[in-house]
Amino acid sequence: MMNSGANVVLEAKHFSYALGGKPILRNVTFSLRRGEYVAIAGPNGAGKTTLLKCFDRLLRGGDGTLEICGRPRESYRQKDLARQMAYVPQADSRQIPFTVEQFLLMCRYPYLSPFAAVRKDDRRAVSEAMQRTGTRAFGPRLIATLSGGERQKVYIAAALAQGAQIWLLDEPTTFLDYHHQQEILALMSRANRQFNVTIVAVTHDLNHAVLEADRVLGLKDGNVVFDGPPAEAMTPDTLQRIYGVELLFVDHPRAEVPMIVPRASTETES
Repeated sequence: MMNSGANVVLEAKHFSYALGGKPILRNVTFSLRRGEYVAIAGPNGAGKTTLLKCFDRLLRGGDGTLEICGRPRESYRQKDLARQMAYVPQADSRQIPFTVEQFLLMCRYPYLSPFAAVRKDDRRAVSEAMQRTGTRAFGPRLIATLSGGERQKVYIAAALAQGAQIWLLDEPTTFLDYHHQQEILALMSRANRQFNVTIVAVTHDLNHAVLEADRVLGLKDGNVVFDGPPAEAMTPDTLQRIYGVELLFVDHPRAEVPMIVPRASTETES
């Protein structure tokens, strides 16, 4: 699906990327409008995370074109790119030796000059980000002491503090319990609906994707094999094309959309 006009904020044009000679992304072409909420789905190894990292220049190179707000990604200075886009990783166990407040203040670097003191505007942005994400109580705590769900909320707060209007999220609810999953999804939805933040979220949870996203981008073997509304993604034929497996569906009791349910192991026994 292609979108044209001034509202296009991310665009891939026949983009391919290889690591160690192995193709990861193949001729990927799509565009995203400002304010869209897009879920990127697909099996392991499909190239989902690689696509995010290429847009955010964590991975450089590739063939074809990636554009951010109408400009080639290579044309941005790092600070200017950070004003446009925030990358939100999974809440892993990396040892970040800073308190939450220190970490969030560091995320204001796109607006600071070298060796400049932190300004009132920066502290205000951090304070508002903590208030909106319910992380104010974490301010003096070391990030290493936080649970996975708490840490993911801090990463969302970091994107808010950074002031970016495009968020690239890599499996933001992976390894989280149901309570923290709901909190993170609510924060993402609020940023999208209230502040017009463009959300691009890699996910393995299509049930959440169909309930939250405006659009699903399906990748398989580095190729875009589906690009359309979530309801159209949740069909046996489409998901067979993406995942190569037959899935079982039931109707959601409130949203009136199909949901994927697990199969019992006895169903696959010979």
